[in-house]
Amino acid sequence: MSNPVYGKQAKTSTHDDKRPAMFWVLIVGMILFLAWSPFQAALFNGQMLEFEKPLYCALIISMILLILGIATYYKKFKLEDQRDWLAVLVMLLPLTYVLSLISAASHYLAMNMVVVQCIYASLFIITLYALRDRLSNRIIQTAIMTIAYLIIGFGFINWFGQWVLAGRLVGWFAAWVLNNRYIDAIWVDANGPRLTSVFQYANTYAAFLMAFLFAAVFCLMKSKTWYGKGIHGFMLVPIFISLFLTLSRGGLVMLPVVFVLLLLFFKPARQILWILHFAIAGLASFVILSPITSWGLQLIQTYNGAKAAQAWGVLLTTSAVTTLVLWFVQSYLSPRLEKGLQGLASRKLSNLWLPIGAVVITGLFAFLLVGTGLKSLLPANMESRLENINFRQHSVLERITFYRDASKLIADYPLIGAGGGGWATLYGKYQDYGYTSAQAHNFFMQYLVEVGIIGFVIFMAFILYIFYKYIKGYIKTDDENRDSYFLYLILAMSILLHSLLDFNMSYVFMGILVFVSLGGMAAAMDSKSLKRLSMSASGFRIMYSSVIGILSIVVLFAGLRFLQSANAATYAKRIMAVSTSFEEIQSAINKDLELRPTHPDSVLRLAALYKNVYEQTKKEEFYNAAIEVLNTGLKAEPYNKTMINSKVSLLQMKGENEQAFSILENNISNFNWDNDWYNMLITQAYTIGNKAREQKDTTKEQKYFQAGLAAYQKVLDGVAHIKTVPPEIELTRTFEVTPGIALSTGKIEFMSGKPAEAASILKSGLKDDLSDATNREVARYYIVALQQQGQDDKALYDKLIKADPKEKEQIEQLKALKL
Repeated sequence: MSNPVYGKQAKTSTHDDKRPAMFWVLIVGMILFLAWSPFQAALFNGQMLEFEKPLYCALIISMILLILGIATYYKKFKLEDQRDWLAVLVMLLPLTYVLSLISAASHYLAMNMVVVQCIYASLFIITLYALRDRLSNRIIQTAIMTIAYLIIGFGFINWFGQWVLAGRLVGWFAAWVLNNRYIDAIWVDANGPRLTSVFQYANTYAAFLMAFLFAAVFCLMKSKTWYGKGIHGFMLVPIFISLFLTLSRGGLVMLPVVFVLLLLFFKPARQILWILHFAIAGLASFVILSPITSWGLQLIQTYNGAKAAQAWGVLLTTSAVTTLVLWFVQSYLSPRLEKGLQGLASRKLSNLWLPIGAVVITGLFAFLLVGTGLKSLLPANMESRLENINFRQHSVLERITFYRDASKLIADYPLIGAGGGGWATLYGKYQDYGYTSAQAHNFFMQYLVEVGIIGFVIFMAFILYIFYKYIKGYIKTDDENRDSYFLYLILAMSILLHSLLDFNMSYVFMGILVFVSLGGMAAAMDSKSLKRLSMSASGFRIMYSSVIGILSIVVLFAGLRFLQSANAATYAKRIMAVSTSFEEIQSAINKDLELRPTHPDSVLRLAALYKNVYEQTKKEEFYNAAIEVLNTGLKAEPYNKTMINSKVSLLQMKGENEQAFSILENNISNFNWDNDWYNMLITQAYTIGNKAREQKDTTKEQKYFQAGLAAYQKVLDGVAHIKTVPPEIELTRTFEVTPGIALSTGKIEFMSGKPAEAASILKSGLKDDLSDATNREVARYYIVALQQQGQDDKALYDKLIKADPKEKEQIEQLKALKL
């Protein structure tokens, strides 16, 4: 019979102190995996070769852990209550990504997302059963908090300039340490240095810190030991300061939202303690924030041992003093509050009063901090960030644009989505202006893009059901049982809510935290018994274990194959950089392509190798081989711009200009805001059209000249549209009529016998720097076009001849053309 009571854990043996050896192997394996993962750039799914190996290692480890989990919890697979069904339904999440492979815009990126979903599903299944046990639940929670605190400490080691120490501490197992330095633990952008710790991205580190700030306060309140209260209290100041050092506005915006939501789960006495602990730790952090920031900024530039020791001393001393105050509040004020507010706690909706008040106080504090001179007490870099918090701010408007563009993409791939990596592959086709962002900056929107309505509905139903059942059980049970699993709610809710604003879940470690937390919530939720199905418990056990076991082994071997492929591709990249032997390079690349025939990196390298040899030998076999490799790659990666460009370049080298033009024209809608694409297309249109003109083929001439002019009009339309983009948005990519575009378009009009139109276009491409060959050619055609109209630009003519005396002869040759 199932256990419908929230918080009662199934025991793995008759006595809590006796566990089978397999149990300990699984738990130790889980802890080691959780400790290893964050230091691999938090397993960022970065859509590049450099990020592949840790991701595939994580898949292999998770499959091994799942096999161990099957062996450990085999007898628990009974399909007797609703929780057991979740172990079946979670398999739909990777299956929806497998389904989306049918319409995937990039097979490579889509397969990587299948990998990610398999990791999540395996850890959910393990924790769904493992965390029902009191001991394993306590161990995993302790491990999660310990690892989080180590990550925070690691961030401060880097902030205080001791990056060599940080690199040596983790370099023996971390993939992202170069020359004893963890790459981008301090991320420098236009706002200056920003603390990122293991994440290499400040906003996701802020999401992590926000989650564990709430987790630390909760653990402080629930801890029954003096050292437990001490450890969690001690970490609050470092977490608060780290959150500010990320300079993340999203983190500061979401912090009060999650703060108030979590407050609703507590009784009045705990609500007061929750607010008090935050206020005390926040005030202490505010006092030392400026010196800690200042010292860090100096130590990042030039390390000074004495100054680093001073910084550590202030941080640790403040944390210690704050811990004593928090310990006193929790140990002596808590019992009195619990006793004094018992009557209030029994009243209906009593837990709503303080959250409503907290909203008002939070709003007032936010106004004072953002709208008054109070922010001047903050370090200058933080003050400038707070000044920019408004709905007309760059990142807000940019995210709104992302979401609108994602909606257009979803409309074209509504049911099963564009596959994993769909946004990264296709956003150039749908973007409103020429931004660069391989992430949609909203996990839920990006998920909808990738798996469509079907996959998104399944995912949302899955997580909302777990939240609903957990919260329903939480309301019914007593305080002790509530505390047993509430940490998981904090982590899952905090990370998922912050993911409305950013791509936190692209860091697989963050996703792991979410799915482990969902597993913990599901293990604890109030679960009703199922009506007896036709299949017996033993029958389900055998079938479920067999299916999961077989799938685990299949995915495990697929992971090993992918890992071999990543290693082979990395080796081929290294060989290509140092070797001059065609056979050696070809052999190294083919080792990867034998494993994954359409692996983009190796496809491009092999095509480049064949192209180079063809250039040297002019042997057709190498040209054909290069084209064949690219065609194979493009079948799986039809939107890969680098592959398309490589094929166009090959065709142009061979003189297949019309075929190259066809590819450029057919793909123009996929790269709407790419100046280089328009330049290539219009240049190619002029080249083919002018050759047809010389051959007296008027029909062909007009076809290509008109195509070039049509592309130019798109550029003009795009330039006009750019002017409508809100000025607050910082355009990171220019879109304009470049000298190259103006030159080719002007030459089309010039050769068509339209000097006035040619002069008008060429004038837009004039540049002062006439040492550049393209700029000189623009000036040359412009001068001739003017002269054909009986006009002149003597100053430009003299400047051009001074830059290159040969231009005089070339101008005369142009004037002599019969058009």
